[in-house]
Amino acid sequence: MAATPAVRILERANVAHSLHPYDPEHPAEQGHGEAAVAALGADPRQVFKTLVTRVDGVLTVAVVPVSGTLDLKALAAAAGGRKAVMAEPADAERATGYVLGGISPLGQKKALPTVVDATALEFGTVLVSAGKRGLQLELPPADLVRLTRARTAAIGR
Repeated sequence: MAATPAVRILERANVAHSLHPYDPEHPAEQGHGEAAVAALGADPRQVFKTLVTRVDGVLTVAVVPVSGTLDLKALAAAAGGRKAVMAEPADAERATGYVLGGISPLGQKKALPTVVDATALEFGTVLVSAGKRGLQLELPPADLVRLTRARTAAIGR
């Protein structure tokens, strides 16, 4: 399995991590994060999805648990803005270098402002996309925050 940019970042930083491959095929009514949870038998509060948004027009990454949804107002406040909306899928793919369903908060083509939901810090490790559909990456949340230069805030609900 070829290393993704996200995996290479962790290897260069000597961050302890593990990879969890799974079959990314899923029913249409199930999202990519939910498919990962189901395939891996993971706690949906410990698996985080990476969402690309625009806060006052600036592309911004939100990392929230699969078990909930993104609170756009809380994200805007955490990012120091007034209004947040979901980014267009094409803009998200272009800025990150990843495809939808496989966007990792790590190793993006362009370093975007990032906010990680504060609940991530309640776990010893969290799972995020490794940069392609069907591959999750498990790492300590403090390393995720440090390597993405993220701030943490209550942005999920």
